[in-house]
Amino acid sequence: MSDAILAKVRKLLAKAEDPACTAAEAEAFTAKATELIARYGVDRALLAARDPATDPVGDRVLDLLAPYALDKAGLLAAVATALRCRCVRRRVGSGFAMHLFGFGSDLERVDLLFTSLLVQAAHGLAAADVPAGEQPAAFRRSWLAGFAAVVAERLRDAEAAAAAATVTNSGPSVALVLADRSDRVDRRISEVYPRLRTAGRRRLAGSGMSQGAAAGRAADLGGTRLDRGRPAPLAGRRRG
Repeated sequence: MSDAILAKVRKLLAKAEDPACTAAEAEAFTAKATELIARYGVDRALLAARDPATDPVGDRVLDLLAPYALDKAGLLAAVATALRCRCVRRRVGSGFAMHLFGFGSDLERVDLLFTSLLVQAAHGLAAADVPAGEQPAAFRRSWLAGFAAVVAERLRDAEAAAAAATVTNSGPSVALVLADRSDRVDRRISEVYPRLRTAGRRRLAGSGMSQGAAAGRAADLGGTRLDRGRPAPLAGRRRG
């Protein structure tokens, strides 16, 4: 992501986190930061349509470690799909390797947001009260599922709004450019994994979904917590 846009995002979210900021002001600052990230994705897509060398299709692997490796994988898949990337989950020991496919700028956005959201999810889980008599692990899994679902919805809305607000004076429309990028990513993943199977739907017994969804609605989607220096209990590991 360009330094100028990243600097704007960090400034906006720093204002949102100011204790003197009202809830309405904080929400407005966060929404603007999310909008900038989405607009960046569309701008890079249009630039690559004119000059493909500026943003090639690529891939990377993220290792997601226990505990809650499957739940982290669900959050990563939610973010990646919303930002026009695709991922393949592979079991590795007690965790998973998530093989991500997408254009370079979109993979960068996924990495930035997912790393930040892991930290935010860890803080949210630490503050959540597990109901008496409920298994903590079941509660936390459902909490993370609710968090991931709402974050994905917010990201999809921001991406759609950015695409709708962009007008091209010449060349293909934004919709066609984005559809072509998705097709190219799909073709790349099919070349690498020609016999993929869709994972079955998970059944979660915990009651934490609504609390996780509330945390997802409040989450910062601009990566301001990446450089705070505090390790995230849910953190994964990147390679490739």
